[in-house]
Amino acid sequence: MEGHYVTIHGLNVTHNALSTPAMSIDRLFPALLECFGIILCGYVAGRIGVIGAGQVKGLGSFVSCFALPALLFKNMVQLQFADVVWSFLWSVLIAKVCVFVLVCTLTLLVADPESKYSKAGLFSIFATQSNDFALGYPIVDALYRSSHPDYGQYLYLVAPVSLMLLNPVGFALCELQCWRQSPDHNHSKLHIIATVLLRVIKNPIVFMVMVGIICHFLFGGHVPALLGEFVDGLADSFGGAALFYLGLTMVGQMHKLNRSTGVTLILLITAKLLMMPLMCKDMLELLDAGNSGNRSANHSSLSDYAFLYGVFPTAPSVAIYAGQYNMQLEVVTSGMVISTLLSAPIMYLSAWLLTIPWMEARHLISELQEVSFNISIISLIALVWTIAVMLLSKKFKRLPHMFATNLFLAQLLVCVSMVLWKFVVHQDNMLAQILTFTLLYGSLYSTYLWTGNTVPFLIVGLLLVVGERESKTTDSAFFYGKWQVGFHCSIFDAVCRHVECHVKISLVGGLKLLHIPVLCTIYRNDHSCLCVCHGQNLSSCLWWLLNTDPGRLYLELQFFCAVTNYGQGFISFGIFGLDEHLIILPFKKRLAAFCGGSQEESCGPAAVPEEIRLTCTQFVRYHKNQCVQDIVRKRFVCRCMCACVYMQVKQRECVCLL
Repeated sequence: MEGHYVTIHGLNVTHNALSTPAMSIDRLFPALLECFGIILCGYVAGRIGVIGAGQVKGLGSFVSCFALPALLFKNMVQLQFADVVWSFLWSVLIAKVCVFVLVCTLTLLVADPESKYSKAGLFSIFATQSNDFALGYPIVDALYRSSHPDYGQYLYLVAPVSLMLLNPVGFALCELQCWRQSPDHNHSKLHIIATVLLRVIKNPIVFMVMVGIICHFLFGGHVPALLGEFVDGLADSFGGAALFYLGLTMVGQMHKLNRSTGVTLILLITAKLLMMPLMCKDMLELLDAGNSGNRSANHSSLSDYAFLYGVFPTAPSVAIYAGQYNMQLEVVTSGMVISTLLSAPIMYLSAWLLTIPWMEARHLISELQEVSFNISIISLIALVWTIAVMLLSKKFKRLPHMFATNLFLAQLLVCVSMVLWKFVVHQDNMLAQILTFTLLYGSLYSTYLWTGNTVPFLIVGLLLVVGERESKTTDSAFFYGKWQVGFHCSIFDAVCRHVECHVKISLVGGLKLLHIPVLCTIYRNDHSCLCVCHGQNLSSCLWWLLNTDPGRLYLELQFFCAVTNYGQGFISFGIFGLDEHLIILPFKKRLAAFCGGSQEESCGPAAVPEEIRLTCTQFVRYHKNQCVQDIVRKRFVCRCMCACVYMQVKQRECVCLL
């Protein structure tokens, strides 16, 4: 049975590796780091004010009106239509149409009648239009450059599907909403259709795609020499500029998110990042059923490619559409940011899971340990930064940040222990292995249990007493064999459900008494994330206990467990790592001083609109003195009142006038 199974956690799990790897997984992480590094640079530049709003608009116009059309024209001229597998394009088209119709129908059924058409149009576009070129193409090129270099050209055929077929329907719904809201109703239905068609034709991306197809047949599949260098110059400038512009558009968008739009946003992101990839993969399986009879390697790679394509996040142009119609801007912009951030770990994890069928059995376990090690290294860096922020800001002395600091320390110990385990497990030192194992799983259990308690380490200590060590394994998850799985499945899960539930409820209740509703949203989200990690660990244990041959899905679940267990630091860094008063504002002030004080001048009274200035003047003249007097007499009540007034004034961007 050599080569048909892999021994993992004491079981022979069936694993028939395919002939040749379909994607180069080693290039994925550098590609993701490159893309999101440039996005981060753009975000920082916009966040600290180096690039103003007018400059952002100019860069966006260059990217969408010059660089991207040139890139599309070049690739449409050089596209080899004879090599295209048309079933892939049809599967993506049908999947997008299905998702578009589903989102549109549900929105029309449940949305407010006064705005249901605009919501249906914009939400449907949000769920189907992907960031194919700025973020998608570098990922595809990294994965398939050596095995299937022709896969990149599919993006240039798929992208016009949304722009020419689906987006016009969404625009028509938005125009219909504008017509219903206008008091005179002078515009006819023919005017709406003409407006939509004109908008589509004027889109430079659509226009250059059609011109590129025509020139493909005129020039024989080659760009003329006179145009070649000019087109290459514009096309080559697209990649970095588009990613930088994407980072700029993400600045300040999350502040527009509120509780009322949260449910809508969750449903939209679910449709975009979960439903779309599954629909693309399933449609390809149905349409390419004739080729899938022999389970050819090409069919499997196309199926995986269709799934990865569906994971691409929403394009920033959707936010531009929302701004043009002045409808649902807070939902679309916040969703664009969240989908972009979530797409990175989903693409990384999906690529690993899709690569498992191509891996040889003897390499599978080592790859699993390598993923755990790499995730721990990156998470360790994020946690060191986050803990430093908590210490320097002295938030760790206050509730509820004291509890959060305990959680960060437990997560930090998990990463350190996993890094140590990679080196200790190959040494003939039993004491070092046991100590590292105790630290690793004691701290890992502490991230799911109460982080200030000794219960997790008591559980590990009991396991060391009654368990029997497996000397032949290097996997920390099976170091004590069946005893370890049993402890993890029974004792840990039972205690976790009881203790974590009560601690989180009491924590949230205490936060309400302390009048900190924002942090109370944060900890509820943190609880949800812990429940997801907890559920996949429980599923893994039960799957192993109840099946003699768990199958390949069990192997994929182990990769998912590794990412969630050792990548908790990403969540902590995203919530607490960027402190505004400790990091962002001081850096912004120093940069403004370095640039000659231009930023400070822009915040003066002359730069504030008249309406905001009058509101601030009224507050200073009629309410400020009374507030100061009330602070002396009734500190607690008036402190809350003044804090509310301050937050309202701050939201109106006129704190500098006070």
